[in-house]
Amino acid sequence: MNHSIWGFFQSLGKTFMLPIALLAFSGILLGVGAGFGGSAVQEALPFLSAPWLQAIFTFMVKIGLATFIFLPILFAMAIPIGLVKEDKGVAAMSGFVGYAVMNLAVNTYLTVSGGIEGATVRNILGIETIDTGVLGGVITGIIVYKLHERFREVQFHDAFAFWSGARFVPIITTIVMALVGLMVPFIWPPVQAGINSIGQLIAVAGPFGPFLYGMSEMLLLPFGLHHIVSSMVRFTEIGGTQVINGESVNGALNIFYAQLGANLPISSSATAFLSGGKMPAMLFGLPGAACAIYTAAKLKNRPAIKGLVISGIIACAVGGITEPILFMFLFIAPALYVAHACFYGLGFLVMNLLNHTIGNTDGNVIDLFTFGILQGTHTGWLNLFWVGPLFFSLYFFTFKWAIEKWDIMTPGRAEDEDCSQMETVSTTKAAGELKATQFITALGGKENIASLDNCITRLRMTVNDMSKVSDSELKKLGALGVIKLDSQAIQVVIGPQVHMLKNAMNKLIV
Repeated sequence: MNHSIWGFFQSLGKTFMLPIALLAFSGILLGVGAGFGGSAVQEALPFLSAPWLQAIFTFMVKIGLATFIFLPILFAMAIPIGLVKEDKGVAAMSGFVGYAVMNLAVNTYLTVSGGIEGATVRNILGIETIDTGVLGGVITGIIVYKLHERFREVQFHDAFAFWSGARFVPIITTIVMALVGLMVPFIWPPVQAGINSIGQLIAVAGPFGPFLYGMSEMLLLPFGLHHIVSSMVRFTEIGGTQVINGESVNGALNIFYAQLGANLPISSSATAFLSGGKMPAMLFGLPGAACAIYTAAKLKNRPAIKGLVISGIIACAVGGITEPILFMFLFIAPALYVAHACFYGLGFLVMNLLNHTIGNTDGNVIDLFTFGILQGTHTGWLNLFWVGPLFFSLYFFTFKWAIEKWDIMTPGRAEDEDCSQMETVSTTKAAGELKATQFITALGGKENIASLDNCITRLRMTVNDMSKVSDSELKKLGALGVIKLDSQAIQVVIGPQVHMLKNAMNKLIV
């Protein structure tokens, strides 16, 4: 099957979500443990100082740190799992083997040569090796995926048949990653220098660094590539480097978790790229845009789109999922989306100027409570009481004015639009199977679907003939948007229930 570059990168971005989802949950454990175990909360609620409760909070902190400590390994395993179609268990094992072998090979070189300048050496899995961070795990995962696809069905002579097929994948992975490990000491120092240079440019930009980060993340979201950018800032030197308890830590999110776990003051230069910067737009701005779309709709259509607006606001504010609101205006008013991207970046700039220290990844009310309110007023969460209404007003009046001035056909605006006929993607089994059949038909039939996967809100596919895909039918069936990245790669925005639709479709196309 011929995968396009777009198709590969959108699939790669999707694989990042498995470790990141675990990281977000681990972060909440860490935040709750550190919050209730902190001295400020104990002073306000003395009963929390009981030894058995403090033991529980310490336990939560330690468990929460597990994902942070082993994050590169998780990426090395999650990428092959997400990209390969068969023998996912073999791919996961090969990812772990490949990452371990690479570091053992690096250790061999360091032992023989006596070390190397321009690289950070640390203990990983009990191995003294060059710290390639999450990027090392990502590179390992991609190489393992390519080896898995190339050698999964290899056949040897009968004398060596035992090592044929999937059994050969971890073997060839060991050989290749050993050679990669020997090259790392030569390749990594200039790569690390380049990454450090980008990080220094962002640092020199001051508050405009977070602004540019937030804006670029949002501009890349329609293409499904925003996870790649955010991961680079969260987990590499681009997001900053700090020494914590004598150990160098790279990446904004890594720094935040390390400081939180060590009960140290939180660095606002790290959290400048994290949850707090998202909150003005996520908790206030986009709900303001949704309200503007509702009030701009025709009176007869408002009852029908009310559910769409309310569910979009809840998904955004509680779940941290923006697509249900964004795809109300993205395709019909790209200029409004660019305005939103600028406002989104502005939220990062404003909160950074206010020196907030609210971390984690989602920017929703859960993050606000866990990493803002629970940690104390010094996190700067009280500023949202005046920043939030300003952003709500900024979005609401900008969107309302633009929609009415240029007569933008957001949901419920068209005279001949019958919103009562808008369908939703059902979560019941029987209705889900029928809906899956209808989606497959709208995509040109099962023979036209070359690959099918999903992320949090989207079906991600490659098709054989894009001309057979009916955008209008997909939207009638409940799709919030259809994104055609090239002649083969396509994304269909569904919403949080997308995985149920994908599973039902998978059963019908195999």
